[in-house]
Amino acid sequence: MRKEKALLSILSDGEWHSGEDLAQTLGVSRTAVWKQLNRLMDDGVSVERLRGKGYRLTDTIDLLDGDVIASRLATTVRDTLHLDVFDTIDSTNAYLMQGQERPDKTVRACVADRQEQGRGRRGRAWSSPPGENVYLSLALRLQGGFAALEGLSLVVGVAVVRALDKLGLGRARLKWPNDVLVDARKLAGILIELQGELEGAARVIIGIGINVHMSDSERVVDQPWISLDRAEPRVAWVRNEVIAEVINETLSVLDVFERNGFDALRDQWQSLDALYGQALRTEPDGDEGIGAGIDHTGAYRLATGDGEKTLRAGEISIRRQV
Repeated sequence: MRKEKALLSILSDGEWHSGEDLAQTLGVSRTAVWKQLNRLMDDGVSVERLRGKGYRLTDTIDLLDGDVIASRLATTVRDTLHLDVFDTIDSTNAYLMQGQERPDKTVRACVADRQEQGRGRRGRAWSSPPGENVYLSLALRLQGGFAALEGLSLVVGVAVVRALDKLGLGRARLKWPNDVLVDARKLAGILIELQGELEGAARVIIGIGINVHMSDSERVVDQPWISLDRAEPRVAWVRNEVIAEVINETLSVLDVFERNGFDALRDQWQSLDALYGQALRTEPDGDEGIGAGIDHTGAYRLATGDGEKTLRAGEISIRRQV
């Protein structure tokens, strides 16, 4: 989609552009412009055509730009991070899982405009339409082995909420173990994958998906959802800014997590717990009780009639009682 991206960049101002002007700017024939426009429309981009005026986008397009993302990273982050930006990819997590580490950088990041095989927890499909959302993955090594990584998805959730708060959201909450909610609807999800040995430094792949501009026409989600546009319409949400702030906050939180452990961030997570005090039902076991927060390892506590039950990430999902 590299050729189409250059065309999109020109059209992103929302103004009319004649076929002749587009062809001249791109250095191609008018027929080539027409073919590129058709491919864009096939991908769901809404283009208006009018004889005598030319072409324009009917909706705002929020393009990814690696240089803009890099410019908004903290200096210490920018110096240690290698960033790849793709138009389309199978999965940002899979790309980093398969890729080699870089000796000159301690963190690799991958973002894409669209994923063709995006995955959520337990292999669920993650809706990944183009031009709408954030599909971000980070790869880095954390010391202490797998045992030291308990609560990792929870602290990444804290980082995502902190980043979105800085950009103007202010009311996101966390649903154990890996979802960010606004008004009980899913705004973002986190997927953690590990590589390495049980002991020693573990290579961690952190996938973060955030609904930014997603509309009903692109929805392929099996639960109530919300986008940043809908959650806080007073903010002009820009994906490059969201990505940069999430990277900044995630690496800052992970530094605290690696040095001081999960306990150092537990209270922050507890203050954002969307399930605390709620009547809950676990799946698939069907246990019912009241959400009682997390323990020192990040496991969720459910107060039941038979006493407290501890739920561990990767074993059980939580749903509100119907």
